[in-house]
Amino acid sequence: MSRLSIPTLEESPEPSRPTLDAVNRQLGTVPNLFRLVASSPAALAALTGLQGALSKTLDVKTRERIALAVAQVNGCGYCLSAHSYIGLNLARLTPEEIARNRQGSSDDPRAAAAVRFAAEVARQRGHVSDAELAAVRQAGFGDAQIVEIVALVAENVFTNFLNEVAQTDIDFPAVPVAEAA
Repeated sequence: MSRLSIPTLEESPEPSRPTLDAVNRQLGTVPNLFRLVASSPAALAALTGLQGALSKTLDVKTRERIALAVAQVNGCGYCLSAHSYIGLNLARLTPEEIARNRQGSSDDPRAAAAVRFAAEVARQRGHVSDAELAAVRQAGFGDAQIVEIVALVAENVFTNFLNEVAQTDIDFPAVPVAEAA
């Protein structure tokens, strides 16, 4: 059971409801994460604003690959479960690719560089080496895309940390954290 209150749609603060309604229209449900964050309309606006802006960066497969790698680094069962589901059903990643992403790699060489870099940014809390930065550049990522990778890491660190603090009930098919560690 979650350690922080997860309001129902009706219990959510009034300023959060339009965003939750939009999530419901888009997904057909409102995952526990969004209802949890909705308890703070400011945090919900920040998260959905960041997600909306970053949805225009890179491609959906790479964004999901990064989310999986960061969730694995942070040991977040909720986010691993959510992004495994989204990766399979929205981004159309294979189960084998999801396992590689969780290990900080990919079967696509360019995506592997982004995922490896994102995992290192999370693992090293931004203190990446010159060699790690050079490797992502050598794979064809420019400075703007590197900024976007770091922004995706930050977005995912927020949800990972919040879900771990709250111990959010997983409302996706559960994926064990240790599975690909």
